[in-house]
Amino acid sequence: MSKIKLSEKFIRNTVKLALAEDLYPLGDITSNLVQNNKIVTAKLLSNQNAIIGGISFVKEAFSLIDNKIKFILKKKDGSKVKKGSLICIIKGKAQNILIAERVALNFLSHISGIATKTNQFVKLAGKKCKICCTRKTIPNLRVIQKYAVKLGGGSNHRFNLSDEYLIKDNHIATANIKQIVLLAIKNKKEKKITVEIDNLKQLKEIVGLKFNRVLFDNMSIKDLKIGVKIAKKYYQTEASGNVSLKTVKSIASTGVDRISVGSITHSAPAVDFKLEI
Repeated sequence: MSKIKLSEKFIRNTVKLALAEDLYPLGDITSNLVQNNKIVTAKLLSNQNAIIGGISFVKEAFSLIDNKIKFILKKKDGSKVKKGSLICIIKGKAQNILIAERVALNFLSHISGIATKTNQFVKLAGKKCKICCTRKTIPNLRVIQKYAVKLGGGSNHRFNLSDEYLIKDNHIATANIKQIVLLAIKNKKEKKITVEIDNLKQLKEIVGLKFNRVLFDNMSIKDLKIGVKIAKKYYQTEASGNVSLKTVKSIASTGVDRISVGSITHSAPAVDFKLEI
């Protein structure tokens, strides 16, 4: 799978775009009213229990506005924090801190939100079952969102369409399931092959063929148990489809190796933080 990298250059360029969005064309016309030679100390606090993620983006946001702003880190990415926890202390010119505030908090809130929600699923699924993200990500933010999933204890699914074969229902609708799986095996060139099925009849048509993973999509717990029992001798097993915090534990109890959850990236609520001067 493509490696998820958050290089300094990537973080800087991403934050630059966010600041440009916030400041074009006239800058922060409200913060310009503040006397900029005044030095203040601001505390970044969490308003809820959470898993922290995105500290590097926060630091970069303030640094790009004013590289003389001092940043005293109290928590690091992956840390579990409680409501009221101090994340960092920021010292510098008041106007510059105010200019960078919202962009910094937006990154922190979003990344921490995904990490926190992922961790809730991970705890419920137990140690024997992995929680994976999907490609249901905000365009151009996939690297960041998949990084956040890892912070929460989750695993990354394929990064993009080139990483592995994933034969889904719409692929199968255009061809015979066995034929398309055999074609993938013939052309795999060291790529992994996952085959999505939505009924046990499909599984019986392909069981024994040399591919890597069966993805059970939107199947009942009863059928999922049967499917896992049949498939586990040959393949890694995965479940997906409308997985929630209410259902994930029962799905994991079927013995499936991993569960893919779209909501941990596309529907994770932002964590609430505040900057207090």
